[in-house]
Amino acid sequence: MSGSSTVSDAQVSLGTIFRTFLKAGAVSFGGGVMAYLREYIVRDAKWLDDENFLDGLEISQALPGLNSVNMSVIVGDRLRGIPGAICAALGLILPGTIVVMFLGIVWQSQASNPVFRLFLIGVAASAVGLLTTVMLQLGSKQFAKPLDLGIILATLVTVSFLHARLYVVLLVIGPIAVWMYRPGTNREGLQDRARHLRERLRGRHFLYIRH
Repeated sequence: MSGSSTVSDAQVSLGTIFRTFLKAGAVSFGGGVMAYLREYIVRDAKWLDDENFLDGLEISQALPGLNSVNMSVIVGDRLRGIPGAICAALGLILPGTIVVMFLGIVWQSQASNPVFRLFLIGVAASAVGLLTTVMLQLGSKQFAKPLDLGIILATLVTVSFLHARLYVVLLVIGPIAVWMYRPGTNREGLQDRARHLRERLRGRHFLYIRH
C-alpha cells in the first residue's frame, strides 16, 4: 500500500483492533462486510484513508480466501504487526462462526419455511446495496479516468458476459494493467489520448443523430 497513512503516532491497542473487527463481523449480514469495514476503519477510526483502503482491497481480492478476512489481516498487520493481524481476523470471523452454527440448527427445522427463505433473500439484497455503495464511493476517482474505466469495463465484460474464469482474468488483464501503470509511463499522455478518442466518438455519434 502507499506510504501515506492516517494512523496517528499513538499505537492502537490490540483490544481496540479486536473490538472494531468484532463489531464489523457482528453486523455485516449477507456479505456486506466490506461496507462496514470501510465505515469503521476509514470514517470512524481513521486508520486508513480511502486510497489505502482501496489498495488493501485490491490485494485482498488477488489473494486466496475471503476478501474480508484477507483485509482484516492486512489492516491488523499494518497497525500492530502479527498480533494485530491475529486479533483483527479473530474479531471478524468470531461472530459469523457463532451465527452460522446457530443458523445451521435453525435451517434444519425451517428450510421449507417460505418466510425464512424470504428473510434470507432480503438480507442478500441489502448486502448487494451495501457493496454497491462502497464500490461507488471507492471507485469515484477510477470512474473519472478513461484508462481506469477501460480496465474496469474490460474486466466486467470478460467476467459477466464472456464468463471467463477469475484466474484467467487476473493472468491476462492484471499484467496488462501493471504494464500500463509501470513506473516511468506517461500515464497523463495515455489519459489524454483516451479522453480525445472519447470526445471524437461522442462528436461522431452527435453528427450521426443530426443526419
